[in-house]
Amino acid sequence: MPPVIALVGRPNVGKSTLFNALPQTRAALVANVPGLTRDRQYGMGRIGSRDYLVMDTGGLTGEDKGLEGLVARQVWGALQESDAVLFLVDGRAGLSGGDEEIAIRLRQLGKPLYLVVNKTEHLDSAVAAAEFHSLGLGYPHSISATHNWGVADLMETVLDEISVREDEAVSANAEGSIRLAIVGRPNVGKSTLVNRLLGEERVLTFDQPGTTRDSVTVPFAKDGQRYTLIDTAGVRRRSRVQEAVEKFSVIKTFQAIEQAHVVIMVVDARQDISEQDATLLGFILDSGRALVLAVNKWDRLEPDIRQTVRRELARKLYFLDFAKTHFISALHGSGVMDLLSSVNQAYAAATRSLSTPQLTRILEEAVANHQPPLVRGQRIKLRYAHQGGQNPPLIVIHGNRTEHVPASYRRYLANVYREALDLWGTPIRMEFKGGENPYVAGRSLPRQGQRPVKNTLGKGMSRRKRQGR
Repeated sequence: MPPVIALVGRPNVGKSTLFNALPQTRAALVANVPGLTRDRQYGMGRIGSRDYLVMDTGGLTGEDKGLEGLVARQVWGALQESDAVLFLVDGRAGLSGGDEEIAIRLRQLGKPLYLVVNKTEHLDSAVAAAEFHSLGLGYPHSISATHNWGVADLMETVLDEISVREDEAVSANAEGSIRLAIVGRPNVGKSTLVNRLLGEERVLTFDQPGTTRDSVTVPFAKDGQRYTLIDTAGVRRRSRVQEAVEKFSVIKTFQAIEQAHVVIMVVDARQDISEQDATLLGFILDSGRALVLAVNKWDRLEPDIRQTVRRELARKLYFLDFAKTHFISALHGSGVMDLLSSVNQAYAAATRSLSTPQLTRILEEAVANHQPPLVRGQRIKLRYAHQGGQNPPLIVIHGNRTEHVPASYRRYLANVYREALDLWGTPIRMEFKGGENPYVAGRSLPRQGQRPVKNTLGKGMSRRKRQGR
């Protein structure tokens, strides 16, 4: 398992900028807004042949109440997971009382600790780092995360001093790991659901819409299956997305959907299905992602209200008949673990290999039971089918006049394949291809009812006559 290297410090000292520079990714939000990063962020980095897992954390303000207090508990909990800690300070702003308080607590961790003086571009690095010697944390490493200056040397030093293990099971891209995005409107309980699935408070839960801004990736395993959970920022109506950082968060939510194998869409049982929900679900379907619907906050609803909610879901989300729906309470845990069973089923369906003989046999049976409609008095002929892709399954059907297959018949075939192959949890895409024209380019096509003219030139003639001699 690659070593875990944690970044810690006051707000706006450049932790997220360094995080992006280390794994060569844009996974963390970067803006000149103190306190922007609130949850743990993970990313993979490599120096030479050595891999490491870098972990970004929220800024420490010294407050222990409200949102700042939640951030602080997240940070100190995250540091327990680390193999080494990079303590970032601002070389331009100089030493502060906040730095001294953090240093005192960091020394008590007993972790390998590295003092990193950031933002030293255009400065004498020795002078900028001089006053930080008083923290008693050893030699200060001067860098510029923005310009990627001194970063490689820093990481060489860190990796030389910690043991590098080879197992990459925690990598978000590890083979066999199901990438699972959890999406929904703000404050529907996405982060609470993540914490419930993980069995610990890994991401912030706070009764305030928009608490999660970054898309937080967390690897974990359950019953032998590995997952990478992606907790995303809530998606609001466009007119309400005003802050530039929040707009970036919405983009990251859409990116998380595209990168996921399976998406859990979380809705609030006590709220109506909104236009924003439908828009987000439409994006999920357009992306071809497998889907599980989680109706959260189901506890404490009266039986008659539950019946009303079920009817409304069936009416408004009729186009999600392929997806499993779970009624859960993320806060109390009821129904939550059943989600993973549906996630596994949806992933298996989305990534199944389908044989051509099997697909063709199902097609023949479907056509025998329900013929395609006539087109100008002529029958559409569907001859055979094969798989054209996975996640989502793509079924390519060959035949004649396939461009005239109506949408209703396409849906009929998709439902037949879903039932026959047990492809629940994933959308199915259909592609129709016509047969090749038997008449090559340049030859005239016969009139309707007229047989094609055979090429009899040269029959019964001698070779000399055929050559015009």
